[in-house]
Amino acid sequence: MIMVDAALKAREEQGKPVRVGMIGAGFMGQGLTNQIVNSVPGMRMAAIYNRRPQRAFDVYRYAGRDEVVAAGGQAALDAAIRRGVPVVAEDPMTICRSPEIDVVVDVTGSVEFGAHVILEAFRFGKPVVLMNAEVDATIGPILRIHAKKHGVILSACDGDEPGVQMNLVRWVRGLGLVPRVIGNVKGLQDPYRNPTTQQGWAERWGQNAAMVTSFADGSKISFEQAIVANATGFKVRTRGMSRGRVYDGSIMEIAKLYDLEEVRALGGIVDYTVGPPMVKVFCLAEHPDAKQRHYLNLYKMGEGPLYPFWTPYHLVHFEAPNAIARVVLFGDELAPPLAGPVVEVCAVAKRDLKAGEVLDEYGMYMTYGEAVNAEEMSAGRYLPEGLVEGCRLTADIGKDEVLTYDNVELPPGRLADQLRAEQYRHFRGETWLAEHSEGSRGAETVETTLRS
Repeated sequence: MIMVDAALKAREEQGKPVRVGMIGAGFMGQGLTNQIVNSVPGMRMAAIYNRRPQRAFDVYRYAGRDEVVAAGGQAALDAAIRRGVPVVAEDPMTICRSPEIDVVVDVTGSVEFGAHVILEAFRFGKPVVLMNAEVDATIGPILRIHAKKHGVILSACDGDEPGVQMNLVRWVRGLGLVPRVIGNVKGLQDPYRNPTTQQGWAERWGQNAAMVTSFADGSKISFEQAIVANATGFKVRTRGMSRGRVYDGSIMEIAKLYDLEEVRALGGIVDYTVGPPMVKVFCLAEHPDAKQRHYLNLYKMGEGPLYPFWTPYHLVHFEAPNAIARVVLFGDELAPPLAGPVVEVCAVAKRDLKAGEVLDEYGMYMTYGEAVNAEEMSAGRYLPEGLVEGCRLTADIGKDEVLTYDNVELPPGRLADQLRAEQYRHFRGETWLAEHSEGSRGAETVETTLRS
């Protein structure tokens, strides 16, 4: 990120910091604000919105900013930003509309609310950086169509797992290798966890119990891997990926978990494992050039044919400013989908569910999410995990059964439902499925060599 820090230093020297407007002030928003305020020259946390305004004030104070003002309208918000005073917005849309804001960062984790914020930011020429994997995995492809119409960028985030994985993939491709497996690593997997079981852990770290539950029950990692799949054209081997397969061996030997011909036939796969330790994301890749394979062996990467590359950490809010700078200063988007969805996240019953019950949101008591290939999602009319909240069941659903559109009534008037319908209309019947279901186009140019 040498170019990023040099560019931010130049903005600092010019007195033109990148002005960030943040929507959401939870645990990650708190960390990001502290990072920008105290460790990122050339960038400024100009305005924050949170549904509980006091939380936004607390986040600023956590970062050492005591002079903070509330803004109830557009003029007040804009004037405060011009004066260099941190602002707590009473209306999130004033941040999206402000000419004094350079970029909007969505840290909410909400699909419906996030969709409204994102589209409003686009309408006013604002790029958006997402620390909201849920909205990206559910309606990201169509949101990027809207972004292009307005000439702006919708980007994933450095530090979050999709961004870390895509940075690694870009680097591996830059070495001349062909990625075949892109993996995310967890420390725990139990689809039946809920906010009650996770309350103690959440309180220990000052996090939201529902969000922590989505980490534990596999929903979050499914959202993350769907984003990576859509950005690469890679698929999942089966619904749910490896479903918490434990691997505690060496990262140098993790390729033994995968059948090379199978992943080649799919063009590449996204997956996750529980373990190994000291690995956060990994990429298994092959090289078409026998001469270069000789060098890789010399450099202690093994004999192949799949060579492991990995990143041992994801530092989330520490790295997020890099994405903000990349988007604003270089127009560099992280993890853009190739076209329509390749992998989605379906809702699965966490317990026996009864007709008439109203579903709670992801990370709660009633459902968990699993990554599934778009063809199966569409053919089965599976209900997206990102859209479960507020749906009323019209039939009994057994534990571990997939929920479908045929056994729920949707809440009326939701923008996210409209966007997902638009997403299907926009991409269905076009050539995206055939062209992207076999993985990266760049990989095909070396396919014959790799098989020989």
